[in-house]
Amino acid sequence: MDKNTTSRIIIVEGRTDRDKLRLVLDEPVEIICTNGTLGDERLEQLLAYLEDKEAYLLADADSSGAKLRQMFNREFPQVHHLYTQKMYREVAATPEEYLAQILAKAHFAVKDRPPRV
Repeated sequence: MDKNTTSRIIIVEGRTDRDKLRLVLDEPVEIICTNGTLGDERLEQLLAYLEDKEAYLLADADSSGAKLRQMFNREFPQVHHLYTQKMYREVAATPEEYLAQILAKAHFAVKDRPPRV
């Protein structure tokens, strides 16, 4: 976690989710990966880091994503939730065009036509 970045942060579950968002975003945004379930120590560090930041959570539409959302609702209720559709299940499997819509609605700058991978 880099202290010299923007005050807006997107939290995702994994590296492939982060890589997919980077294809769509047209502004520098810190993207933090939880890499699965957060342990108590890692959670405390993350919550301290997020304290003065505007945080967005974009989790998969599955049971792991639901657990992560519940944890953030309990521990950091000011997080803004962003959702992919259940039919895509994973952020990494969500089409770039749909991710661009999700992010644009949250007032992130997105590329006009995200590149195809």
